[in-house]
Amino acid sequence: MYERVTRGIRVSVDPCYLESQSDPEEGLYVWAYTIRIANDSDEIVRLRTRRWLITDALGLTEEVAGEGVVGEQPVLRPGEAFEYTSGAPLRTPSGMMVGRYGMETAAGERFEVDIPAFSLDSPHESRQVH
Repeated sequence: MYERVTRGIRVSVDPCYLESQSDPEEGLYVWAYTIRIANDSDEIVRLRTRRWLITDALGLTEEVAGEGVVGEQPVLRPGEAFEYTSGAPLRTPSGMMVGRYGMETAAGERFEVDIPAFSLDSPHESRQVH
């Protein structure tokens, strides 16, 4: 589990390799990741946007950005949390993801919340110790 807190908003990530959806012989490796966003602050916030940087084992980075998450822009009151699961395919057996959520307070103030960097590791990754 990976976790990061920004301005009282706690973002936790739990990635999982999906063997059943992957096809290593075809260069397809798929992960699911479950994210929990908890509002530990004393403000009401709404998640407005997301921005991801997804980097494969060759160092190729793809940016994914848009409104909300899984079709929603959840509102979180103090003490509330929102959880969702999404996925990411790669052409290599490992990689990493990192990102930010664009949040907005009830008063209209916008700020960014860090999503912790997390690794995507499959059992097909060959590791060498030099």
